[in-house]
Amino acid sequence: MSRPPENPRQAPGPGAGGPDGRRARDVQRPAAVAVIAAIVAVEATALLTAAGWYGSQLISGAPVLSFWGAVFTLGLLLGFAVWLLAVARFLFRGYRWPRAGALVVQLLVLTIGFPTLTGGYPLAGLAMLVPAAIVIVLLFDKRVISFASRTGGAPPAL
Repeated sequence: MSRPPENPRQAPGPGAGGPDGRRARDVQRPAAVAVIAAIVAVEATALLTAAGWYGSQLISGAPVLSFWGAVFTLGLLLGFAVWLLAVARFLFRGYRWPRAGALVVQLLVLTIGFPTLTGGYPLAGLAMLVPAAIVIVLLFDKRVISFASRTGGAPPAL
């Protein structure tokens, strides 16, 4: 149980006190969390780069079957990249929800990486498989799980 605030008018903020009485900012961030966040941020940057290249090809008049389908694909690339950046940021800050998002992304990367590796592009396949495997292993480290267990605090009622 957390301690009541010293000033009764002052409500405790998010992560103000856990079950053991420590504040979220007092907990030491494991190096594995920084590694996971960095890998996910690099994946998001790669998606942004792909979206930039895709958009430049679309503007330059590269032939496409459906213009609006290509615009939709560009929007998906941009949206997914922004979402991945949010996952990296909030996992680095210790929130709980990005762990699931990071795991799903790495599983999707694995499903693309294996066919790429066996399809004649070993370097590209390894560039996808190795970071995904590292993130999956680190996501299940007990220090990462204990650090990334912060929930979003409820906003004040009034």
